[in-house]
Amino acid sequence: QVHLVESGGGLVQAGGSLRLSCAASGRTFSTYGMGWFRQAPGKEREFVAGIRSDGIREYYTDSVKGRFSISRDNAKNTVLLQMNSLKPEDTAVYYCAASKYYYATPKSIDYNYWGQGTQVTVSS
Repeated sequence: QVHLVESGGGLVQAGGSLRLSCAASGRTFSTYGMGWFRQAPGKEREFVAGIRSDGIREYYTDSVKGRFSISRDNAKNTVLLQMNSLKPEDTAVYYCAASKYYYATPKSIDYNYWGQGTQVTVSS
């Protein structure tokens, strides 16, 4: 069992930055990959970024490459998503999720625990 709690969302102007945090508890954090997903109104949930259990390998969807950065601190059971150069199209509810495997994938079906989500709104 894994319990995930996101924080750090909010309202920001285009071009600004936000840092999302996800605190995990339960199963040993360093044994599973982590992912960030987002869902905008009327759209399907989409993969944003993922990181392997050891923090060495990172994955990003094309639309956020060069702007977002994922990291994890296994000593603090935390995964972060640093979001820079935000655009209005980044507006969504952002979810962190725990992978079934030691690696992260872009498929939501490969994640079996999810946080409650945090709202990110980027104004133009």
